[in-house]
Amino acid sequence: MKWRRTKSRDVIDVRGAPRSSGGRSGGLGGLGGGIPLPGGLAGAGGGIGLVAVVIVLAIQFLGSDGGEGFSVDDIFGAGGSAPGVSEPQPIPPGEDPQRDLKDFSTYVFVDAQKTWAGTFRDDGEAYDEAQLVLFSGGVRTDGCGSASSAVGPFYCPADGRVYIDLSFYEEMEGELGAGGDFAWAYVIAHEMGHHVQSETGTNAEVARLESESPGDANELSVRTELQADCYAGVWASTVFAEGALEPGDLDEAFTATEAIGDDRLQRRAGGSVDPDSFTHGTSEQRRTWFENGYESGDPAACDTFSPASV
Repeated sequence: MKWRRTKSRDVIDVRGAPRSSGGRSGGLGGLGGGIPLPGGLAGAGGGIGLVAVVIVLAIQFLGSDGGEGFSVDDIFGAGGSAPGVSEPQPIPPGEDPQRDLKDFSTYVFVDAQKTWAGTFRDDGEAYDEAQLVLFSGGVRTDGCGSASSAVGPFYCPADGRVYIDLSFYEEMEGELGAGGDFAWAYVIAHEMGHHVQSETGTNAEVARLESESPGDANELSVRTELQADCYAGVWASTVFAEGALEPGDLDEAFTATEAIGDDRLQRRAGGSVDPDSFTHGTSEQRRTWFENGYESGDPAACDTFSPASV
């Protein structure tokens, strides 16, 4: 993907915040066995060893929204606390080993933001800008509690922010075989899809339906995630229209969507595939809905909530 370095006041970097000696050990091993599942985070799962990463990813990767969160005490150690977003503390560029990934992530986020702001404007609708928060190890959100890197990239609808630990790129590339710049761009675009859902009222409506009919929660989660995949495809279509796609980019995105299907992740975890437990959709569904968005370039093509659509 062709891109250029850019800056944005909507990008908040807290990776340089002081950390306790607890730190992040063994990838994401601080949360070991029995991760408390964050009902309030719309995001992706992280890695704690191959079997554990697959289980966590199967439950949480690029997940649905809500408003709770969970403890990160084990990540930051006794007396430690995750940094908040009120006082950005970036790493100086000359000392930042993730500078290129940070700058690329910033560009993708800004480009997706411009795309959706323009779409809403063309439709005569108001659009509240999202923000991107870069953190390391754990973070304290304003609306969804505290989260560890174990949940990977996530969107908090209560504060309108996308949260990303850039080291998750290594987890995605190594554990899932889904590397490449456009695979990473897809992750960010998917999280921005959740912001679009927040802006359109979809998240609130899904929360209402889940409250009224808890037994439908898994199906509603699948439909929500597939719509965010479709919205990511809509954004990708604008990248193509601008001539910024490079050979292999779409294949990277397709690989990423397929790698995180519930069925594939459950197989990798060594268990049987249980469709009743799906919360994000199969590999085929995730790729199909991304492609729907890409080929149509139209958010209206992303109606995953029609009865026969999934």
